[in-house]
Amino acid sequence: MAKKRRPRRRFGSVRQLPSGRYQVRYQGPDGLTRSAPVTFDTETDANVWLTVTESQIIRGDWIDPDAGRVPLGEYAAKWIAERPLAPSTVARYEAALRVQIDPWIGPLDLVHLTPARVRRWRRDLLDEGAGSASVAKAYRLLRAVMNTAVDDELIRRNPCRIKGADQDESPERPVATIDQVYAIAEAGRPWCRALVLTAAFTGLRWGELVELRRHNLDLGGGFVRVAGSTSEVRGVLIEGRRTKSRAGVREVGVPAAIVPDLREHLRRWSERGPQGRVFVGPRGGRLLRSNYSRYWNEAVEKAGLGQLGLHFHDLRHTANSFVASSASLRELMTRMGHASPRAALIYQHASREREREITAALSRQIEAIRGDDLARKWHDADSGEDPEGA
Repeated sequence: MAKKRRPRRRFGSVRQLPSGRYQVRYQGPDGLTRSAPVTFDTETDANVWLTVTESQIIRGDWIDPDAGRVPLGEYAAKWIAERPLAPSTVARYEAALRVQIDPWIGPLDLVHLTPARVRRWRRDLLDEGAGSASVAKAYRLLRAVMNTAVDDELIRRNPCRIKGADQDESPERPVATIDQVYAIAEAGRPWCRALVLTAAFTGLRWGELVELRRHNLDLGGGFVRVAGSTSEVRGVLIEGRRTKSRAGVREVGVPAAIVPDLREHLRRWSERGPQGRVFVGPRGGRLLRSNYSRYWNEAVEKAGLGQLGLHFHDLRHTANSFVASSASLRELMTRMGHASPRAALIYQHASREREREITAALSRQIEAIRGDDLARKWHDADSGEDPEGA
């Protein structure tokens, strides 16, 4: 009796190899004939794979399996170079790629980066003693790179799917009290005083402070306009760039309690002219964060607060805490220049009137604690001079 002939498949072919396993071949939508990336235990498994692949081609979901044969390190470096990132962000990403990604999984092709391999990479980093915060940042970078690989149709699905792996577990940073802020301002060099007070009571970032110009100040109205920022990468200043985000372009209220300090600073220390920088070094030079840190540490120690481990950036968190009780979430985001993860809040700005109310509440807190000292300053201030535009 003649052997019954199997019907020929409409799509692809299956053949049994001498090893007993089954090999699949098929024609992709680009007209090229390919083999499945693996062989199969049974003919049924091979036919199921062919059916799924045909369905993907029909739906337009098929991805060329050879497209993802690009080393991760090479693709990630190109990903960083092609994005309009701030110089400091580029430096941070390049460091994460160089230290935490390239040595471990950089040589792997994108197509070979599986969820299991990502889990092992993360576990290896933690076991080797890498900090949880830096591992979380490296994981977020890897996930962003692989999201683009999905968009570029190099891989079908992002392998970074570890729940909670993107969460920083950094210890909470310290927050200073109003008295502690003034203690640091008074213990430091005279030209540092207004810088410390402005950072602590407006929440401006370091880069925004050192880029601040005289024409950005409206001390009569009690506002500072934040429109630019200076970035520092490896001790080199990248000047006059845009703020960290579009939400960063904003008006922030200046508490009346620190206006006399700012006026005195403008008179004694700032560059002249409307375009003059408000905060410069004691000899008029540009402020570098790396150089200023010794003056900051000196002031903190002299104020008897060394045990707190305060960094200058902690003044930004301090500013946030001072107004948190009198401002809504949206108003806090506006004041601090944060972009919301929700589209409706991305470019929302609070009114000047509400910002005045928030700032007035903060000023009352300062006055309640520093009342006698402030009264003396207001009395001694030279009201006949307009230093903002000098």
